[in-house]
Amino acid sequence: DEKEKFEPTVFRDTIVQGLNEAGNDLEAIAKFLDAAGSRLDYRRYADTLFDILVAGSMLAPGGTRIDDNDKTKMTNHCVFFADEDHDAIRNYAQVSKS
Repeated sequence: DEKEKFEPTVFRDTIVQGLNEAGNDLEAIAKFLDAAGSRLDYRRYADTLFDILVAGSMLAPGGTRIDDNDKTKMTNHCVFFADEDHDAIRNYAQVSKS
């Protein structure tokens, strides 16, 4: 049995690129995440996926982002950048559940 390499940064780059290409359309983001789920191992990278959907990039222990302000490693399509109202946050929660 060969062990798969654990590469959360490659996973992050793939997810962030897809989210950024989807634009501001939450339906397109949900479709991307649904389609990517068949190719990417969401269980293996669950922590990384959660970090991206909530904070926009991977987080280090202590909560600092690990993107070095590189825009290709972060997305604004996350809870932290959502409008501060109940409906906007609920819409992001609906995307994460799909």
